[in-house]
Amino acid sequence: MIVTVTPNPSVDRTLAVDRLARGEVHRCDSSWSEPSGKGVNVALALRTHGFSARAVLPIGGPDGTRLAAMLEEVGIDHVCVPIAGNVRSNVSILEPDGTVTKINEPGPVLSADEVEALLDAVIKTSAQASWLVGSGSLPHDAPQDLYARMVRQAGTVGVRVAIDSSGPPLLAALPAGPDLIKPNAHELGEAAGMSVTTLGEALDAARRLQDLGARTVLASLGPDGVLLVEGSTVLHAEVIVDSPRSAVGAGDALLSGFLAGGASGEPALRVALRWAATALQQRGTLLGPDIDEDSFRLIFHDRPERPRRLRAG
Repeated sequence: MIVTVTPNPSVDRTLAVDRLARGEVHRCDSSWSEPSGKGVNVALALRTHGFSARAVLPIGGPDGTRLAAMLEEVGIDHVCVPIAGNVRSNVSILEPDGTVTKINEPGPVLSADEVEALLDAVIKTSAQASWLVGSGSLPHDAPQDLYARMVRQAGTVGVRVAIDSSGPPLLAALPAGPDLIKPNAHELGEAAGMSVTTLGEALDAARRLQDLGARTVLASLGPDGVLLVEGSTVLHAEVIVDSPRSAVGAGDALLSGFLAGGASGEPALRVALRWAATALQQRGTLLGPDIDEDSFRLIFHDRPERPRRLRAG
């Protein structure tokens, strides 16, 4: 079983429009609401592909009640930690070419007692897990070392930990020694304190984060694919999708697939890219079954071309 933690979950409302123009009135073609937050998305991807997952998250207010009901409806095993504040609601605007414009609320403030209750629930739930995944932003005023504490406490019960976050929470977690981190290109450069505009710079940045404590770096580079830096092994691969619909949840599906595929080397990376391809052809995070293998292509590069400029950079 894989346990996911979403410190700042949300109810996500997606509006599909023909085009988005600032200052104009738009008519929505279709709309839908989904349970969300990066850890929730990871659990959704795992469940869709037949893997056992349990989501741990703080729940409070009317939107929290709605979120819990949505998790029940889609069959996600979950542990709710009661909080006084109201879970946030986010809005995504989806255009036909897959471009997504997001407006995210900051989320509730968690008290010190609520933070401790969340950590306690995480460790109790993770005791029999193979992986613990800490994902996403932290609630307003939450301690920046929240993920670091999770990594250290999970280590006491022998659970491997993956962290998918950014900024101070990610930097604080590195000295604790997470088994895996999954930054995107911007987060990779931000954490390493350097510009990442080429594949070589992405590799250098990943090595810096390893020096700071991360054992494995799975960097999602958007249209430039994925860079896996695992010990002395470096793999660069791309997935070409014929008809992408939305990138929402693709990074979470990538991480989910990597863990489900064994969390090491090319076999896991192949599963990760296939799951990401599935997400790219869906309009939201409630994934359908695997897509046709003929609708995408995987490209593995034996030797990453260091001078290659990143389109995502």
